[in-house]
Amino acid sequence: MKTALISVFDKEGVVELGSFLKEKGWKIISTGGTFTHLQEAGLDPIEVASVTQAAEMLDGRVKTLHPVIHGGILARRDIPQHMETLKEREINTIDMVVVNLYPFFEKMNENLSFEDTVEFIDIGGPSMIRSAAKNHKDVTVLSDVQDYKLVMEEMAQGEVSTETRVYLTAKAFNLTAAYDGAIAKFFCNDLDKLPYFTNPWVKESSLRYGENSHQKSWFYKDATLKGEPFTQLWGKELSFNNIRDMDTAWKVVREFEEPAVCGLKHSTPCGVALGATIDKAYLAAYEGDPMSIFGGIVAANKPVNKAMAEACVKIFLEIVIAPSFDKEALEVLKTKKNLRVIQGDSAACDTYETIPVQGGILVQECDNSFTTEFKVVTKKQPTPEEMKDLIFAQKVVKHVKSNAIVAVHGERTLGVGTGQPNRYWATEHALDHGKGKATVIGSDAFFPFKDVVELCAERGVKAIIQPGGSIRDQESIDACDELGIAMVITGMRHFKH
Repeated sequence: MKTALISVFDKEGVVELGSFLKEKGWKIISTGGTFTHLQEAGLDPIEVASVTQAAEMLDGRVKTLHPVIHGGILARRDIPQHMETLKEREINTIDMVVVNLYPFFEKMNENLSFEDTVEFIDIGGPSMIRSAAKNHKDVTVLSDVQDYKLVMEEMAQGEVSTETRVYLTAKAFNLTAAYDGAIAKFFCNDLDKLPYFTNPWVKESSLRYGENSHQKSWFYKDATLKGEPFTQLWGKELSFNNIRDMDTAWKVVREFEEPAVCGLKHSTPCGVALGATIDKAYLAAYEGDPMSIFGGIVAANKPVNKAMAEACVKIFLEIVIAPSFDKEALEVLKTKKNLRVIQGDSAACDTYETIPVQGGILVQECDNSFTTEFKVVTKKQPTPEEMKDLIFAQKVVKHVKSNAIVAVHGERTLGVGTGQPNRYWATEHALDHGKGKATVIGSDAFFPFKDVVELCAERGVKAIIQPGGSIRDQESIDACDELGIAMVITGMRHFKH
């Protein structure tokens, strides 16, 4: 008679699986709440303690950590010495292990005490999963309720296939790796102190394709984050490019307390503006670049009202993302069947970002910093209105690909120079789009030469904000003094490569 050990926190489908195994003539051993659940379903499971002849101890911390259990799982049936040892010690083989784990991912975000959270670290579960997975040739390991059906279908036709056993083994170790990664993150999230990068990513969905149709892609989310980073309320399935662009647009508007809207295309903000209301902010952002916003992403940092929604549906947009939507606004947006309407989580904030490189990844802290400890370094002081625009420009430019320049007037972008190999071209690009209306510019990094200042003077720019730090800072400051331009230095660079 074959034996299955079933010990699950998530009891979905476990009675159906247990009933199937019983009909097949299997013996079921179980623990704790699972034992009670199966017993109440009339499946007559055997309690682990009666198998091990050792009562559980230490408030349930030790139940299955016993040679009778792990010997029964790990013994290789093709090695006579292993089977002889089991016979000598009166240990029966265990041929299936059905285990899922204490919900540590979720408990990390329930504001429990440190001590209470530690109690949700599963020890016996991962140990049984790993033992069964290692001995997958002889033992079927089920760590995901979604796989119960697959195993029952194969057993109905005979035995679980080798291919399926290998798949279930990969899934088991995949789970325990992520689970241990979450635990490590809970105890210490300082990468300077840890040798491995083990953030627990859980697959949210398989996407249709990546940046291009010939590339496969998937969306994973951080299993330790509370809530959902975003929730789709309407529209077509999100693509790889949609999610990537939406993320940038959302991060731009979250820089501001005032009503703010960002239009974005191909990872570049094309129109960003503040307004007295969110609909006025949208109109200002749209007017900043009505050409590029077509087919793009729109993000708002305040609830979308009906007026904004009515303006949005006048053009083709891929996505509108906001913290919430008025009921009437949502009805208007739903008149566009393909428009993706997304509710973003304002509380979510990434800690690290990764960039793949040949043979590995680069990991860095996210650029969530912003300084207001500015220093005016020129004789001319910016006016209060210009200072507002300078702060606005600096908040936007940190999300623009380097070399980056943002041209602004009236807390609205008029031109964005992005991804240029030199800062002069980025400035020229931004001011060309500004069409002589931009009065300030913001730069992501320092000016190595005074040529940018001279170009700004030619185009009517009145004030510049930049981080400074060049050995030739004084050259640019002197040029500003000579040409009557105010310059503010922040001391904080915002490269985005």
